[in-house]
Amino acid sequence: MRERVERLLNQDAGLAADLAQGIATQQCSVESTASVLYALYTSLVYLTPVLGGWVADRYLGQKKSVYVGAILMALGQFVLFGADSLFFIALLLLIIGSGLFKPALPTQVGSLYAPEDARRDGAFAIFYMGVYLGTFLCTFVCGLLAAHYGWRYGFLAAGVGMCIGLLVQFLGRNHLAPDALQERKAGGTQVVEKQPLTPGEWKRVWALGVLCLLNVAFWAVYEQRNTTLQMWVEERSESAGGASWEGLFSVSPIFFFALVPLLDRFWAWQNQRGRAPFSVAKMAMGCFILLLSILLMVLGTSLLGEGAGGLLWALVCTVLMTIGEIYVFSGSLSLVTRVAPVRIVSLMVGVWFLSTFVGTLLAGLGIQVYWRMSPESFFPLLLGLGIAVGVGIWLFNKPLRKGVMPPDHPPRVASAEGSTAS
Repeated sequence: MRERVERLLNQDAGLAADLAQGIATQQCSVESTASVLYALYTSLVYLTPVLGGWVADRYLGQKKSVYVGAILMALGQFVLFGADSLFFIALLLLIIGSGLFKPALPTQVGSLYAPEDARRDGAFAIFYMGVYLGTFLCTFVCGLLAAHYGWRYGFLAAGVGMCIGLLVQFLGRNHLAPDALQERKAGGTQVVEKQPLTPGEWKRVWALGVLCLLNVAFWAVYEQRNTTLQMWVEERSESAGGASWEGLFSVSPIFFFALVPLLDRFWAWQNQRGRAPFSVAKMAMGCFILLLSILLMVLGTSLLGEGAGGLLWALVCTVLMTIGEIYVFSGSLSLVTRVAPVRIVSLMVGVWFLSTFVGTLLAGLGIQVYWRMSPESFFPLLLGLGIAVGVGIWLFNKPLRKGVMPPDHPPRVASAEGSTAS
């Protein structure tokens, strides 16, 4: 059983884990040390965006942070390609670069739209699809190069890809909105003075902080699909287990690529009729859609048992999970960039990424609970936690919607294409 769980826990991050494990084992000579190193590296990659967001808001601005972060990450990949002796230096470059890059890029997406613009959520769904596409291509290209030429060529491909992304960012710079830091300097303030947050801004910060805690709980429930939920299904339905069930998860990016454009058009249709839900409401909807998929999975497995038809309901559950994920992720990033005070927006994006990471880590605790409880008790507990999270998020819908356009948060003027003039 434990070997089964370990395989399930590692299947999503298999490529990165194998990569770090192999190299770190060579450098450290002890396999257990390599595992600790990989865990430490992953943790720092999600922790440094908090500091990187603060640096972007206070000193560099989002545009420079994206450039500097991407350059550092590209250098880290090239160092991994060319010099094994500088392995730890390369990891440090990747950690620092990721810390600057992660919070600044979503902030730029949010700055293209006025706070009341309903197109923001769709924009972040497309942004998230780009992240999925990059992950999909990276896994394919780097894995192919590693199989035929060695891992170092996978690093080379990653570095080249980052340079291509930098070039695209540079060529499209005139279509980006100016940073809040740039706007303040353009107003004649060359040195950005520290300004305390207003009472209204503090209220929004505290509200986002509570939502971050709920976000932790959401991802702790969501990530059960890769561990306890998959164990439950494969133990009870041969037709939905083995290659069939794992195959659905391996092709889940295809569902994502197909669903994002459809949901974007659906949200635009809602917006045209004045029925578009606020970002917080979308997050709550995504949570309830996820719960519906879990409920169907548990009921379907119990009713079907070891029978035919398992693959069909597993497919439906996977599609529902993907829809819920799109709703929550796009709604959450849209909300943070919309509600957070302009002076600390990148910092708040970094905190949001950190809460997602913490939720994913806590998901591993579900395995321990699952071993100590019967599935008939564990899954109702999981559903109850998910319902509490969804209701908790929904309760913030009205107060945060009122706080979108406070007097101390002037809106950006968006153009017809959805971007501001640079």
